[in-house]
Amino acid sequence: MKLINIDQLSSKEVPLSRKTEIMIHRLPITKARINLGEVVKRVHVHKEYFILEKDGIPVVGIMDAEELEDYLETRDPKIRSLIRKSNEDIRAGRTRPAEALLAEFRTERARNTARRRRRT
Repeated sequence: MKLINIDQLSSKEVPLSRKTEIMIHRLPITKARINLGEVVKRVHVHKEYFILEKDGIPVVGIMDAEELEDYLETRDPKIRSLIRKSNEDIRAGRTRPAEALLAEFRTERARNTARRRRRT
């Protein structure tokens, strides 16, 4: 059995945007089945996307499981509410520089470490 290099499958590549290097590969289901291990590796390792087609019609998309979990999480109404509130805070100017937040975390960690040392 000979494995086919997916780059030679004449898949149609569609860039998502000019700012990213992410590519969407369109591939017939039969070729994806033959090369499933390679497709999965490219999805997982290189964060590539594949749209599998049957008779030229897009049927299913393949993406990394971690990214799928992130996507599904954003569909949770509670998470959407938190994102909406965060965006409102940003528009209202209720923000602070990341450096200030990190400094606060470092100070808090140092206090907690000092407390633990005094207890032991």
